Order: sequence, then structure tokens, then C-alpha cells
Amino acid sequence: MINNKCKICRRLGIKLFLKGEKCFSVKCPMVKRPYPPGMRAKKRRTGLTEYGKELREKQKLKNLYNLRERQFKNYIKEVFKNQGQTENMADLLIEKLESRLDSIVFRLGFASSRAQARQFVSHGFFLVNGKKVNIPSYQVKKGDKISLREKVRQKEVFRNISSFLKKYRPPSWVKVDAEKLEGEVIGKPSLEEVSPPAEISSIFEFYSR
Repeated sequence: MINNKCKICRRLGIKLFLKGEKCFSVKCPMVKRPYPPGMRAKKRRTGLTEYGKELREKQKLKNLYNLRERQFKNYIKEVFKNQGQTENMADLLIEKLESRLDSIVFRLGFASSRAQARQFVSHGFFLVNGKKVNIPSYQVKKGDKISLREKVRQKEVFRNISSFLKKYRPPSWVKVDAEKLEGEVIGKPSLEEVSPPAEISSIFEFYSR
């Protein structure tokens, strides 16, 4: 699974930080082998068609948020219902993706990657406003509080989380309390601050075909 995630970045030609800390080290395959996987990997990349470019942008964002095609497409459909301008649609898409519980857990610093955050949420490690929620796609709203359950705080993976959170600087739409091991959504994520590594307009063009 680790190698598969690393191959995604190599295939798309961009580092998506899918493996957390490993992505910042010299062990990152994108540092060692910054070319697509395969027998002819070192050969020059061929030019992409317009469809190919749109597909690549879609794959970047879908993999960044660790989503299956069906899940990702459903978010696109929801945004299309708005019938707004492309810029507004882009903001709305990012807002929906960043408001997922697994994305919030990742942004709060409780997990080193979205894949790990998704696993933690699925295992029921977190409470939303005092109630256990184990659905990664759960949409968190402004004012919601997310906390680590008392029962799991002694797990090895969370042993040093408090000291890490004291140094961690989360994005502007969330705040974290390192002592209480809880966070709160205090605003809305913006396209500008998230700065996704994909051209959102191309993604909408892809699904408009």
C-alpha cells in the first residue's frame, strides 16, 4: 500500500504528501525517482491531450483527499447543482472536501496524513460535540468541536501528540487545544489558503463531458 501511494505521486508528477512524514524525508520516492513508474519510466513524458490533462488534474485532487471515484464524483455533482460561476464552484468543492471529518482531523494535526486520519475516524477514535462519529465523510460545521476519546489517548500512536500539537500551526479555519486534545472549527476553508495542487476548472471540464 505504501508503494502504491508513492507510485500515485510519481505517475502524476507531483508530490501529494500521501504518506505524511515520509514525504518530507530523503526516503521519498519522488526524490529518488522523480519520473513515472514502469519499464519506460525514464523516457521523456509524451504530450497530453486536453482530455488527458483534465484527467490528470482530477486524479491529483481525488488522490490528495484519498477518495474513491464514486465519492469524488458525488461531490462534483453536489457542486454542479449550484449552477454558479466556476470560481464559486471551486470554492464550494474545496469547502466540502476540507469539511470532511477526516480532513479536519488531519488539519488539526491528529494524523500525519489524510489516509491515517480516515483510519482513525473509521475506528471511532474521535468525538464530534461529545458524540462518537466513525464516518470519515461526515461534514463538520463551524462551531463543531472535535476531541480525541479518553479511551484511545494512551495508544502508542498518540503518546506524544500533546507536545507535537503545542508546536503545530493549523490553518486559519480550525484551532486546536493541545492540553485538552480537542479542536474546533472556527471558520470556512478557502481555496486561496488551501491552494490545492490541481487546476479545479479542468476538473469541472472533465465531468462536463
